[in-house]
Amino acid sequence: MTRRFSGWQIAFFILLVIVIAGFFTYRSLFPSAFRPVELSEREQARLDAKLESLPGGGGRSARLEPEPYRENAASREINFTERELNSLLASSPEMAERFAIDLSNNLASAKLLVDVPPDFPFLAGKTIAINAGLELSYERGQPIVVLRGVSVWGVPIPSAWLGGLRNVDLVQEFGGGQGFWSAFSDGVDSIQVTDGELQIVLKE
Repeated sequence: MTRRFSGWQIAFFILLVIVIAGFFTYRSLFPSAFRPVELSEREQARLDAKLESLPGGGGRSARLEPEPYRENAASREINFTERELNSLLASSPEMAERFAIDLSNNLASAKLLVDVPPDFPFLAGKTIAINAGLELSYERGQPIVVLRGVSVWGVPIPSAWLGGLRNVDLVQEFGGGQGFWSAFSDGVDSIQVTDGELQIVLKE
C-alpha cells in the first residue's frame, strides 16, 4: 500500500531540505577559520634544520655570533614541503587561521579568509574566502609564473577584473627591461613544484 503524506508533512520536509541546504550554503559562503598545521617532532626538527641553513640563520639565538663570510652550493637550494610552509604561516597569529597553501604539480594554490569592512555596502562584518592559483615551473632557461585565476566563494573572477593577467606568463610579459620580473628570472636557476613540495635553486 502506497503511503500518502499530508500537506503539512510535505511542507515540513521541504522546509527541512531548505534549512539543511541553507546551512551548508552559509558554511561555504562564510567559512570558519582554518585549522593551523601542527608538525610532528620529526617534521619540526627537519624544518628547524632547514631554517638554520638559510642565510641569516633562521636560528633561535637572540645574539648574532661573528663569523667569516662563506658560501656553499647547498645554501642556494630552498626546499620546503606544503606542511612546513603552512606551519611557518601558523607561527603568525594574523595568518594562522586565515591563510593556507596547497602545492600540487606545477601549481601553488592559496586560500585566504578576508573580513568585509563594517562600513562596506553589503556583507559588512562577514568573512569571505578567496582562492588563487599560480603556476610555477621552469622551462627554456627561465622560470614560468602564470596566474591561473582568482575566485571568490568559488566564483572565478573575470580576467578583465584581474587586469587581463589571467593565464599570462608574468616573467615573459614583464621580464623585459630592468624590472622585478627580469631580476627574478636572472636570479633563479630552477623552480619545481610537485605534490606537496616546493624547490627553488638560485643562481650564483
